[in-house]
Amino acid sequence: MKKFEDLEKSLRKLSAYAVAFSGGVDSSFLLAAAKKVNPQNLLAITVSSQFVPKRETEFAKKMAHLIGVKHICLEVDILENEEVVQNTLERCYYCKKQMFSLIKKAAENLRIKTLLHAVNLDDLKDFRPGLKAADELGFLAPLVDAKCTKNDIRQLSRQLELETWNKPSQSCLATRIPYDEKIIAQNLIDVDKAEAFLQGLGFAQVRVRCHGKTARIEVDPKLIDKVLKHPIRQKISKKFQKIGFDHAGVDIDGYKTGKMNTKL
Repeated sequence: MKKFEDLEKSLRKLSAYAVAFSGGVDSSFLLAAAKKVNPQNLLAITVSSQFVPKRETEFAKKMAHLIGVKHICLEVDILENEEVVQNTLERCYYCKKQMFSLIKKAAENLRIKTLLHAVNLDDLKDFRPGLKAADELGFLAPLVDAKCTKNDIRQLSRQLELETWNKPSQSCLATRIPYDEKIIAQNLIDVDKAEAFLQGLGFAQVRVRCHGKTARIEVDPKLIDKVLKHPIRQKISKKFQKIGFDHAGVDIDGYKTGKMNTKL
């Protein structure tokens, strides 16, 4: 595919570089492509916070190992950042600014000045103020430069035999909280438990939006009927109440990325 050739060409122009690495579809593909081009001068950096389920951080460690790239994991208490906790429309900007600043500092300590992140062409269509922070800190976006869409990345990941090629899309847990509602640790914990439970029932692509003590469940539109069937519905109701939700409902439109941004 020409897009992959263009990506490789742009990566060859760089020297040593660090990749902001989440272990998701996009960053795993970018890391694998970078390893193919420049295996000796490559570093993956993951930032762990309350916004990222622990299982995702562990998966990132696993993927970096499988790809065969040096990997470091940083930890940050993102809930100490009041600009993030207030959850305004600019929350993502303040969050990315803090996390990407940590990545930049860690890379520079290892004498690596070139920084990459795995934003793709489709991401530019959504409301993502965090991209501004990445630009301000000097992160390059080679997947955008190569005009790679999410579908392109999945296809190419499959060709590279990456197990992430069909991994469900992920986003930070803060996206489950409506804008202007203060983010508290317990809500993030409750959402994580609820989503992990639903995934255990076979709903791979899932979001649980937290509206106070009410949970709004989003699954693949094709699986909405399955959620509403009596045995599963009853299991979900009991589990969610145990987690701490008073009520749980199903979004009849199903899962769609960036749904919290649709009114913006």
